[in-house]
Amino acid sequence: MKLFVGITDSGWFKQLQEMRPDEVNFWKPGSSGGFGVLQPGELFLFKLHSPNNFIVGGGHFVRFSRLPVSLAWEAFGEKNGVKDLRSFHERISKYRAGPREADPNIGCIVLSQPFFFDRDDWISAPVHWPRSTVQGKSYELNSVEGASILQDLKTRLGLPLGINQVAENRYGMEYAVRSRLGQGAFRVLVTEAYSRRCAITGEKTLPVLEAAHIRPFAEKGPNAVVNGVLLRADMHKLFDSGLISISPDHKILVSSQIEGQYTNGKLYYSYQGQSLRVLPEEARERPNSEFLEWHNQNVFVA
Repeated sequence: MKLFVGITDSGWFKQLQEMRPDEVNFWKPGSSGGFGVLQPGELFLFKLHSPNNFIVGGGHFVRFSRLPVSLAWEAFGEKNGVKDLRSFHERISKYRAGPREADPNIGCIVLSQPFFFDRDDWISAPVHWPRSTVQGKSYELNSVEGASILQDLKTRLGLPLGINQVAENRYGMEYAVRSRLGQGAFRVLVTEAYSRRCAITGEKTLPVLEAAHIRPFAEKGPNAVVNGVLLRADMHKLFDSGLISISPDHKILVSSQIEGQYTNGKLYYSYQGQSLRVLPEEARERPNSEFLEWHNQNVFVA
């Protein structure tokens, strides 16, 4: 098991420290490369740029995704560590070479349950931190430096973060599927689970795809992949209004009310009784049958 110490700037940190959000997007300005260091649930820590060589907070890794800036803003807003979309573009341009793009792709490291230390609680960077480090460095929890960082976190957070206790927590895909997530993480996880395609139509145009809750958050539905389905925007509206639903065996249900109210709907009725075109490859990420049944009984208007 590992933790990762990522380098960030003080502006990003200060805004999020003031917000105290439930999730953050630790973004990377480049459009290439990924982030395969951590498993979901492992610790990702924030270190300020030199000369402020301190660890100042962190969060739990959820997922890496590459998204257009516009979608990253829609999903996370100020949780990107910037005040508005214009500032987001300006911050990204500061770190990117070449001509400015209208809507560039960026790397998004999604973190849940973030924490931010006051100045007196900052942790000194590891003694042997390489000066040439650009993005960050990982540490095994059973290494001397990794165990030392973990102990410092335990002291500041007042949590039982010893190696034995950490090992008992859910990690890997189990964390991403079952842990309480923010709205932004929900959108990213559902989008990736459905391979960036609408479950009903197979549409691949990312800007028109939306992560729909099966049981709404306002009705005690969780931000969990199993309570989500990726839909084209028009299908999402019909789904939320009860004019389309999905049966527990993943068949598409279309309400007679579409024709009754709008004297139209031929396109939508062509999907009646069909199986979903796209489902997550991982069975544990597929829609929970209880949530689908709830939607059938409480939202769908046959």
